[in-house]
Amino acid sequence: MSRVIETHEINKTYKMGSEIIQALKSVSITVDRGEYVAFMGPSGSGKSTLMNIIGCLDSPTSGTYILAGKDVSDMSENELAEIRNKEIGFVFQTFNLLPRASCLDNVALPLVYAGFSKAEREEKAFRALENVGLGERTKHRPNELSGGQRQRVAIARALVNNPSIILADEPTGNLDSKTSHDIMELFHELHAKGNTIIMVTHEDDIAHYAHRVIRLRDGLVETDKINPNPTRGVPVHA
Repeated sequence: MSRVIETHEINKTYKMGSEIIQALKSVSITVDRGEYVAFMGPSGSGKSTLMNIIGCLDSPTSGTYILAGKDVSDMSENELAEIRNKEIGFVFQTFNLLPRASCLDNVALPLVYAGFSKAEREEKAFRALENVGLGERTKHRPNELSGGQRQRVAIARALVNNPSIILADEPTGNLDSKTSHDIMELFHELHAKGNTIIMVTHEDDIAHYAHRVIRLRDGLVETDKINPNPTRGVPVHA
């Protein structure tokens, strides 16, 4: 398997007034293409900071980050934006959909920045919506959809550029138990098709869908374990 993520002794510090906060302390992890990994940890553990660095939304204070073979540790804002759009598909807890745009236009948005023609954008966006079971809802706006359907649109948008990694930040945080299970089943199907998935969650039952769980505490990797029996086919909180 080829390696898609390598971090070598990543440190991240923030200045808050006169205080220096060390959010990450020499974090070194690797993720291979096709893995399904969950980052877990209590509030303040560093999991969101690590996710932001892996998602090229932030840069480490020191250390090295290799994404899909490229060293992105010292890239400029423009370079980070370019690699982010090409290599990473984001799924957020709050969906982050444009309220006045149709499902098709929401999903096609990353392709605008990638320079595809309108016809190509619409074809790729339609295919992505079909892949998440929403081929019939292309013209609907987000307020005409349920929470679960909105998250499916967000997942289609994350997939449309065929990224190296799908990065999901608390993807079921705003959903009820039944819908959470449906969304986690969809992630299972995406992983089975070969997608690399990294999920950030504070919920044990959601993390149990992943095949590997990395727990952080106080900016350090506390444990990094393979999950021998990932959840499948049992409703969340059943």
